[in-house]
Amino acid sequence: MYQKNPSITKGVDWLMVCLYLLLIAIGLLCIFSVEYKVGDKVIQSFLGFKKNYSKQFFYFLACAVLAIFILLTDSKLFTATANLSYLAGILLVIATFFVGKEIKGSKSWIPLGFINLQPVEVCKIFVSLALAKYLSRPDVDFRKRNSQLITAGLVFAPAIFSIMQGETGLALVYFAFLIPMYREGLPPIYMIVGAAMGVLLVISLLFPAKTLVVAFSVIAVLFILLFRRTIFRRNRELLAVIVSVWLFCSLFVGIAVPFVFKHVFKGYQSDRIFSMVGVDNPFANKSGVRDEEETKKKEQKKKQQDYNVKQSKIAIGSGGFLGKGFLQGTQTQGDFVPEQHTDFIFTSVGENFGFVGSALLMLLYLGLLFRIVFIAERQRSTFSRVYAYSVAGIIFFHVSVNICVTIGLAPVIGITLPLISYGGSSLLTFTILIFILIKLDADRQMVLR
Repeated sequence: MYQKNPSITKGVDWLMVCLYLLLIAIGLLCIFSVEYKVGDKVIQSFLGFKKNYSKQFFYFLACAVLAIFILLTDSKLFTATANLSYLAGILLVIATFFVGKEIKGSKSWIPLGFINLQPVEVCKIFVSLALAKYLSRPDVDFRKRNSQLITAGLVFAPAIFSIMQGETGLALVYFAFLIPMYREGLPPIYMIVGAAMGVLLVISLLFPAKTLVVAFSVIAVLFILLFRRTIFRRNRELLAVIVSVWLFCSLFVGIAVPFVFKHVFKGYQSDRIFSMVGVDNPFANKSGVRDEEETKKKEQKKKQQDYNVKQSKIAIGSGGFLGKGFLQGTQTQGDFVPEQHTDFIFTSVGENFGFVGSALLMLLYLGLLFRIVFIAERQRSTFSRVYAYSVAGIIFFHVSVNICVTIGLAPVIGITLPLISYGGSSLLTFTILIFILIKLDADRQMVLR
C-alpha cells in the first residue's frame, strides 16, 4: 500500500540508476579525452568551471540534487501538473522568439548566465507527461479520429515551433512519440504511410521529380492492366486504391518535397541532406549569374559541410578493433573533428576504444532501452506506461540518429548522444526524464490518472 512519506530508496530500480551513472561517467571521460592537453592539471581543471568537462561535472552535480528531489516527490504531482507544465513549456518555447539567443544559426536558446537553456529540448519532458495524462483518461478512445488528432496536436506543436526557430533536428525527435502512441493503439496504417513517405523521400533525393512521376504513372497503368478483370467486373474499389496511391506518390515527390526543401529547410540543411547521398542540391538558388568569387564561396561552404562527417569517419576508423587507448587518439587530440564534445562525441569512443568500446556502449544503451520497456510493461497505471514508452522512444531516437550522423548514414542535424554529449540542457532533460520514470516505477502499485 502507498505510504504518505516513503523513504527515498523504497521501490527504486537501482539497475536504472546504475546504468544512468555509468553513462554519465563515460560521457565525462569522453569529453575529458576531447579537451585534455598534456600538462593540464586535472583536479584544478575539473573544479575550475572553465573546461567543458568541468562544466559537465557541475551540471551533473546539479542534476543529482534534482534527481533526489524527484525521488522525494509524490508521484501524484506529475499527473496533477502535467497539463500545466505542458502549457508552461509551450510558453517558454514561444518566449524564445523574443528573448532567445542565436547560436549557430538557431534562435532556440535562452541565456541564463551559467547555462544556455534550450526550451525545445526541455519541452520533451512536458510533452511526455501531457501525452501520458491525456491517454490515461478513461474517456479517451485512441481508436477514434478526434483522439488521434488531439494527440498529434499535443506532440507536434513544439516541433512546429522548433522548425520556426531553425532547429529542424530537434523537431524530428518528436516523431519518437509515435512509439508510445503505437503501443496504446495507434492504427498500423499510420506507421506504414510514414515508412512509405520515408522511402519516397529517399527516392526523391536520388531521382528528378518528373522521372519519378512518369515511373509512378507507368506502374499504376501496369497494375490496372494486370487486374483489369477484377477491377471492371467485381471490384471498383481496387481502382480507387491504385489511383489514390499514384496521386499521393506523385504529389509527394512533385509538390511536397520541393516545397519542404525550398521553404522549410534552410539552404545549408538541404545541402547537407543531398551531400549525404552524393547528389547536387537541385533546389539551391540558381537565379542570376554567379561570378567566380561567389562560386568559390559556394564550393568552400560545401566542403565545410562535408568536413565534419569525413573527419568523424577518419577518427572512428582509425580506432580499429581495440582502439588507440584513452587519451591516445591522434584525431581527438589534434582537434580535427569539429563539435566533438557535443554532436560528434561518439567519435572519441570509436577512436579511443575502437569497435569493442563502441559495441559495448551500444549494448549499454540497448540494455537501458530494454530495462525501460520492462519497467513500462509492469506498470498498473496507463499514465506510467505511456510515459515510460515516451522516454524509451526519445532515447532510442537520439542514440540511433546521433550514431548514424557520426558514421555518415544520416545528414548532420544536431542531435546529442544521451547523457554523454556535453550540454546542460541535454543532461538536465534526460536526467529528469529518467528519474521521473524511476519515481513512477517506485510507486507502480498506485493507479495514476
